[in-house]
Amino acid sequence: MRFQYLVCLLLTGLAYGQTAPPAAPPAAGARVEPGAPAAADKAPEIKVGPDDAVITLKGFCPDSKQTGDACKTAITRAQFEKLADALQPTMSPPIRRQLATRYSMGVKMAAEAEKRGLDKQPAYEEKMYFARLQILSQELSSALQADSNKVTDAEVEEYYKKNQSSYEQATLNRIIVPRTRQMTPVASAKTGEKAGAKNDAAPSAPATPTEAQKKADEEAMTKLADNLRARAVKGEDPDKLQKEAYIAAGLNGNTVNTKLEKQRRSSLAATHQVVMELKPGEVSEVISDANSGHYIYIMVSKETLPLENVTADIRKLISNERYRDTMQSFQKDVDLNEAYFGPTHGPGMPLPPRGRTPSAEHASDPD
Repeated sequence: MRFQYLVCLLLTGLAYGQTAPPAAPPAAGARVEPGAPAAADKAPEIKVGPDDAVITLKGFCPDSKQTGDACKTAITRAQFEKLADALQPTMSPPIRRQLATRYSMGVKMAAEAEKRGLDKQPAYEEKMYFARLQILSQELSSALQADSNKVTDAEVEEYYKKNQSSYEQATLNRIIVPRTRQMTPVASAKTGEKAGAKNDAAPSAPATPTEAQKKADEEAMTKLADNLRARAVKGEDPDKLQKEAYIAAGLNGNTVNTKLEKQRRSSLAATHQVVMELKPGEVSEVISDANSGHYIYIMVSKETLPLENVTADIRKLISNERYRDTMQSFQKDVDLNEAYFGPTHGPGMPLPPRGRTPSAEHASDPD
């Protein structure tokens, strides 16, 4: 029991320093053959048996009667690897060295703490209790992840058939009509100067539109979007229509590629996903967003990705959903006394990351 809290402390910081230290430069005057491997690659293999000591704590021994060189504690390779594998089975050599250093220090400090009776204090017992909860929670989380990864081919195929529309892929043309016009800069004139006289002291500044002007501009751009959509239905070039939209908005120097390739339903904004129902050659209605503007889509081509192309994605998605649902079952049906804790101001502690669903991964701003 006394080392369980130590294990939690050892876990802290092990994620840092994953990058191996750079190889030491060759000694001065040493000859390096062209194409020869780095010094780290040529290091001789050191064979250490399972019962050989890999950590030796000199001057630290359970028997207080031992002194001098006889007082030491040896930790074998088997003992150390048992701990390392329990904490992180794929621990890299640099992290193993960090663990060895932390473990050696922790063993000595824990022994000194016990001498002082710190393990008999009430706070220690509470910390050990909470450390046990954390360790068991982590073990269960790993077990649940392993369980959720057991997705059969039949389950993948069933999910694919039920959600086939999610695996449609389209090439679209999109025309963007800004919501309002860019205001034209106007130069401030000095009092008493003639009209048209050069004024270097007063730089140009954007005009401040009135509410009536804003409304008129928005109505004009809405009308333009309807006009461009009607022309797109007649087959006019989308790039040409896009250019006209930007010129009308005062964005003469701006260009945008109207073609969107390999678009999935989940890669479009929620209010734009309806365009995936279009047939090749069809033009969408004008989709207006209150803040960004108006959008017109033209379906160029559409296909459904075959099952073999999306099997890995579906398998991961089912696994993520299973894990998420199971973890959420542990979070519900808990009442906190608001008179003591205060009202809830935000979401609870987040679940451990397990990847994102396609809708979260591909969702993007229409722009």
